[in-house]
Amino acid sequence: MTRVTIPVGPQHPLLKEPLSFRLTAEGERVVDAAMRLGYVHRGVERLVQDRSYIQNLYLLERVCGICSHVHTTTYCQGVEALLELEVPARGLALRTLTCELERIHSHLLWLGVLAENIGFSTIFMYAWRDREIALDIMEDISGGRIAHAVNTIGGVRVDVEPEQIRLAQHRLDELQSQVDELVNVVKHEGTLRVRTEGVARASLEQIRGHCAVGPIARAAGLDRDLRRDAPYAYYDRLFFNVITAQDGDVWAATWVRVLEILESLSMCRQILDDLPSGEVATRAPRRVPEGEVVSRAEAPRGEVVYYIRSDGSDKPARIKIRTPTLPALSLVQHQLKDINMADVPAVISGVDLCIACADR
Repeated sequence: MTRVTIPVGPQHPLLKEPLSFRLTAEGERVVDAAMRLGYVHRGVERLVQDRSYIQNLYLLERVCGICSHVHTTTYCQGVEALLELEVPARGLALRTLTCELERIHSHLLWLGVLAENIGFSTIFMYAWRDREIALDIMEDISGGRIAHAVNTIGGVRVDVEPEQIRLAQHRLDELQSQVDELVNVVKHEGTLRVRTEGVARASLEQIRGHCAVGPIARAAGLDRDLRRDAPYAYYDRLFFNVITAQDGDVWAATWVRVLEILESLSMCRQILDDLPSGEVATRAPRRVPEGEVVSRAEAPRGEVVYYIRSDGSDKPARIKIRTPTLPALSLVQHQLKDINMADVPAVISGVDLCIACADR
């Protein structure tokens, strides 16, 4: 049978960011896949060396447009460790609240993108309708819907008034009701399950071999979540379940993310119901003592790692970022092989790629 090479990207309706796949097909079967990165490389890790620790907050928030807050959370934790700062409990709680609102926003955005790419516009509209509520809460707290500028070294920049807390709780009630409806739609929409079950199945051995993390790893049975296993910020004071599945396919990843939304809603309620009193930040010096540190956090897509080295000045000597998308990209090339061409949108969408954070 004749082999045909089909380009997908770097500009393609399936891709929300520039990434190039070259799929080799025999008839309707994909037999090989290759990938090319580099279209949005910005040199972030070099740029941080020319900016002060405070200025880098605004730069690092733009590593990823969806997970902006968790990047500055990971960065601030590392710098605070070098400075030996103790962040007030109220600041840690508000930092964690934004992390979980960001997770809700990210998972709903992903669900909508997946649904639209495989032809389920109704689920897309429901998911993005519900996502607006999470964005509204974050906007009310920080003034920003996507880039929040909430974090600072030593805590957070913003506090919440009682009226803001009541409004956020009311909106969470509304979001809970709509997400419950969405969960029911996802659970009982048979055609969605047919399009995703058994597609892009990854074994636990493949997950470990490619160092994949986050929901796609938990969907294959890897019971790992930094919020529970290496608690940071306010997570050691919250109750939540780590959601896992066993099949490792797109359906399992979908179900893991949907149930994680419910867990995040519960955590947001716990924080707002019992928000500590006191200050939201402690004063930090401009210069950071000489040393190095590794900081980790659980982003919506999985573990984010920051290596920070200080030479004693007001600018970092080196920052190295490890995002969850890069190992996922190495895995997706294998998932694209030996599948039907019609399943390509489900495979690429199911991984939840963020090319901006992988390329940087």
